[in-house]
Amino acid sequence: MKRSWFTEEQIIGMLKEHEAGTKTAEICRKHGISEATFYNYKAKYGGLEVSDARRLKALEEENAKLKRLLVEQMLDNAVLKDLASKKW
Repeated sequence: MKRSWFTEEQIIGMLKEHEAGTKTAEICRKHGISEATFYNYKAKYGGLEVSDARRLKALEEENAKLKRLLVEQMLDNAVLKDLASKKW
């Protein structure tokens, strides 16, 4: 997964500037991002506080780890089934 140039705190800071009344184009120019990126950040982090964003990131990391474990377990089961089905 591609790493963002900005931390969650910086992204939430940009969104707070927008809520305070700063125009989207001005924020994008100031931080060097496109408007599409800004709206993606807004969709993901809109309405979150910094602590919520950190918790969200931790949950996403845990979810990815659990998915990897599940895939490994499924592969192990498939190998064992293949071995059990072969006649010696």
